[in-house]
Amino acid sequence: MPPTNHHGPAVGLATLAVAACLALSGCGSSPQPSGASAAPETGYAVDSNTLVFGVVPDSVSTETNYTPLMDYIAQKTGKSVNYHESTDYAALIEAAIAGKIDVASFSGFTYITATNQGASLIPVGSIVTKQGAEPGYYSQAIVPVDSPIQSLDGFKGKKVCFVDPSSTSGYLFPSYSLQELGINPETDITPVFAGKHDISVTKTGEGRECEAGFAEDSEVVKSTAVRVVSETQVPGAPIVVSGSLPQNMQDLLRDTLQEVTIDQIVAAGVSSANSEGFRSVFYATRPVDDAYYDIIRDICAKTGAKQCQA
Repeated sequence: MPPTNHHGPAVGLATLAVAACLALSGCGSSPQPSGASAAPETGYAVDSNTLVFGVVPDSVSTETNYTPLMDYIAQKTGKSVNYHESTDYAALIEAAIAGKIDVASFSGFTYITATNQGASLIPVGSIVTKQGAEPGYYSQAIVPVDSPIQSLDGFKGKKVCFVDPSSTSGYLFPSYSLQELGINPETDITPVFAGKHDISVTKTGEGRECEAGFAEDSEVVKSTAVRVVSETQVPGAPIVVSGSLPQNMQDLLRDTLQEVTIDQIVAAGVSSANSEGFRSVFYATRPVDDAYYDIIRDICAKTGAKQCQA
């Protein structure tokens, strides 16, 4: 989710894009991922009465955060919407490749990874949390509040918490930031994969299993046990639609999800949306497309991340 508060020195998307492009042979337009076109056979993950909604398992409250949006999709489509529980990022990617997901909220890196491996996914929108905001959030480098570490340079030689090898803000962008400082994220630190952003924050705050770490800002801001030493802006997480669905359902989901506000969802009769909890994580969606995630492809090329490979 996008941030409500920023801390520390921020690195903008434009800066990252330029840096990544300079490391490549050129900055021409990126090819469409193999999964961006419609699959040869159209169909639903379960049946024509059901939509399966998948979510990157970012925190223990993931399902609760998305329930109002699922209720809204059910109302607009007339379908039952089933939540797909994924144990980790890899499981969600595998489900998408196998055609077991109809609509989902991915991370940018997870979307690139899944489509590179053959999943048929179409990005339609991205969530923002406040009026006037654009899609995007922050990957934050954190340390225990009483740590002597004052900058990202101090992570060298330390036990460092990442979220998941397929996490945008919890691994790909942190790896890029470390490499830019000459720190190899595999050999110059001891990587620890926490599995979820909130767990990465907790383990880092405890200072035992992890002496430093990374997580998205929406989870970092909840903790008083850590402080931010650096942050990097990340492209907004995409809401994706399966290209295997019938075209009329793809179109309906795009119209439903690419640009809607919380007030519109509440006005449509979705009472679960009218809560302090949902309003803290959702204000509206804004349209995004495949080209919006080219910066992730650039950083994949810069870092050589295995997850980027087809």
